[in-house]
Amino acid sequence: MNLQSPQFLTIKGEDPAQLGTGPVPAGPYYRTDYFELEREAIFRRSWLQIGHVCELPEPGSFIVRELEVLGASILITRGKDGALRAFHNVCTHRGTQLVAETEGKRSSFSCRYHAWTFGNDGALRSAPDMERFYVEPKDCGLPKIAIDVCAGLIFVNFAAAPAQSLRDYLGPLAAELETLPVAKATTFSEYVYEIDANWKLTYDNFQENYHLRFIHPRSGKAAGGEDNPFGYPTRFGFHGPHRTQTIWSNPAPEILPVQGFAFGKGFQFVTEAGFAQAPNNREYFALFPNFFLLGSPNQHFSHTVFPISATRTRGVIRLYWIGPDDSASKRFAREYAMASAKDIHSEDRAVIEAGQRGLSSGALQHIHFQSQEVLCRHLMHAVDQAVEAYKAERAGAAQ
Repeated sequence: MNLQSPQFLTIKGEDPAQLGTGPVPAGPYYRTDYFELEREAIFRRSWLQIGHVCELPEPGSFIVRELEVLGASILITRGKDGALRAFHNVCTHRGTQLVAETEGKRSSFSCRYHAWTFGNDGALRSAPDMERFYVEPKDCGLPKIAIDVCAGLIFVNFAAAPAQSLRDYLGPLAAELETLPVAKATTFSEYVYEIDANWKLTYDNFQENYHLRFIHPRSGKAAGGEDNPFGYPTRFGFHGPHRTQTIWSNPAPEILPVQGFAFGKGFQFVTEAGFAQAPNNREYFALFPNFFLLGSPNQHFSHTVFPISATRTRGVIRLYWIGPDDSASKRFAREYAMASAKDIHSEDRAVIEAGQRGLSSGALQHIHFQSQEVLCRHLMHAVDQAVEAYKAERAGAAQ
């Protein structure tokens, strides 16, 4: 059995042949005009993964997220009724950013400029000299942003009226995600990085295993085995703009004793939580446009790639856990998992940035994807499809 052959793979959903096999234009990976189209066609209209419900455990909890691609600061609150709400983080008096902290617990938010005060339901509670204004307090609530949750993951949508509900947007993947540990996660490890690279180029690095044997010769040994030396996935799936792949599991990985201890403890704890035999625990879920999650319960890894500019990106990498670090071995297993993720990612960074410098030079008109990079091709296909639809819509409105 030779997994290096593309004939071994099973493909579900959209026919990959419809994506084409020819070169892909290089311009969308660095051109600012294309990035501006992505901003409006994709990031202002899609459901964007922005956090997790475990960050807002009780009424009064709040988090703030910066979304540079839309020039927006987002305030997400949990009200007394337990409901999650999302608002633009701006005072409705003169637009001053309302909340400076990134997280906390409050029943109200007061603007430091003129003390306009809002409840965590977004309503204006009080404003000095309100009788001197020419507007009613009820019309001065914080501007709302659409918000919804699937599998504990918080999504927002900046469209005035989202074209689809979150569940319709995710389709059958919504039910699959809800079988994963992330749906019951109570905490997470996180690290945030910024990189001089386009968001798609950054994302693509995590969609293909073609590079493992070159960039990760040490850590990549655990991914490959006798039947599949390069650790290629065994299945790709296409679900509208979203993608999945089944990660191949090496039955006899080359690992150090300390790795065996850490991963063994991690597996023990997820077994106790009832997730070791989850049906999707080898699945990679790529949700359009910029989020992916590994279903593996003992390495429950998510990555959200936030564009900052055409050639700069911020990534947020998380490992989700169920329950507290209530023993030394549990703490060690979790710390080791995050240290391993950082170690592997550090091997990718320089080559991603080198790729961006090469593309930004304009030396190439096209780039090339092989069959094992089909998820990269699918992402570019979904992005360009959204951009072209937006351009057609804009042209029609101008007529």
